[in-house]
Formats: sequence, C-alpha cells, structure tokens
Amino acid sequence: MNKSEIFADGFWHNNTIFAQLLGMCPLLGVTTSAENGFWMGAATLLVLAGSNLVVSMVRGLIPKNVRIPAYITIIAAFVTVVGMAMNAWMHEMYLILGLFIPLIVVNCAILGRAEAFASKNSVSDALMDALAVGLGFTFALVLLGGVRELFGQGELFGFNVFGESYPDVLMFILPPGAFIALGFILAAINLINRSFARRAEARVLAQSTAEAAPATVEAQ
Repeated sequence: MNKSEIFADGFWHNNTIFAQLLGMCPLLGVTTSAENGFWMGAATLLVLAGSNLVVSMVRGLIPKNVRIPAYITIIAAFVTVVGMAMNAWMHEMYLILGLFIPLIVVNCAILGRAEAFASKNSVSDALMDALAVGLGFTFALVLLGGVRELFGQGELFGFNVFGESYPDVLMFILPPGAFIALGFILAAINLINRSFARRAEARVLAQSTAEAAPATVEAQ
C-alpha cells in the first residue's frame, strides 16, 4: 500500500473503534467530554507513534519467540514517558484521565499495530500507520465525548451551546449514555460506509459501460 492507502485504512476503513471495536475501555471511561477524549487520544497517538517507530527499527533484532514481550516492554516505556510528561505539565488532566493512562500499555490496538504492521514494514510506513490509527482513535474519542458532553450538559469543549436553561441529562454523562451514544454513532458510520460503497459501485458500473460502448459500436 502507498501512504494515502495506509492513512485511509488506519483512519477510516479499519478504524480502531468504528471497525474493530478495540480500545473500548478508555472510549467508554473517559469520554464524558470532548476535551477528555482529545487528550486521551493524543496520549495514545504519541505512544503508538513511538512504539511503531522503535518496533520497525529493531524488528530484525528481536527473536520471534520473545517478540510480544519485547513489544509490550517498548510500549510500556513510552506510556511511562507520556504519563510522566502529562503529570508534570498537565497535572489536572492527568488526574482526570487517571488509571486510563497506564492502561494504554494493554490497549489491543497498539500491540496489534506493532505485531501486524510495524514489525513487517519500513519506518516511514510504520509512522504513517501510527499517525492514521492514532488520529482515527482520537477522532472516535472526541466524537463520542462531544456527543455526550453536548447532549448531557449542553456544552462542547466547555463552551455553552444550548444556553444556561438547558437541563443536564444525566444519562449521557453516566456510562450507559456512552453505550447509547456509541450505538447511534456506529449506525451513522455504517450508513456513511454503505453510501460510499454504492457510489463506488456506480462509478465502476459507469466505467464498465463506457468501456463497453466503443466495442459494441465496432462490432456493429
């Protein structure tokens, strides 16, 4: 795959949340607001980029029988660095995200990309894959957090949208609201994908018809 195909696959077609339903723990746990989702996604993106980079660079040096423990060790090192940096410079957000920062170590999406992609591709492709998957994961967290914050509190990124008179809808703030909002988002994503598929089929059909027309004229 070229770089654009790698990005499209990681960000949308094979999105960690919308297509694979991985990383559900932070998705449902921290997305009470769009800001929380953004910073959780940013932390995951940094870990993913660092681990993909290192795994791709040393893939030829790691014995196959210890590759998974080696990948986990690499990921844990970057999680520690990111956690310490957030604790030092973004202490309040670090406290809000809490346990979900160290839990990045066991995020199936990060270990999966290290094993399935970074260990088999060049450094540049591994970084592009990390960027695509990380941005796709961040997009999913921000989207769900924004929906929950908007309908739960009438705000978006802390800005009042529906006015002071909007009553808080506790259902969207609590965990059950995350499942409900995610269900509607997944339904919308499926509709969009079906629309893309129908348009692609229509283009292929139109192209086939256009190519077949000259041959028909020549035969006549």
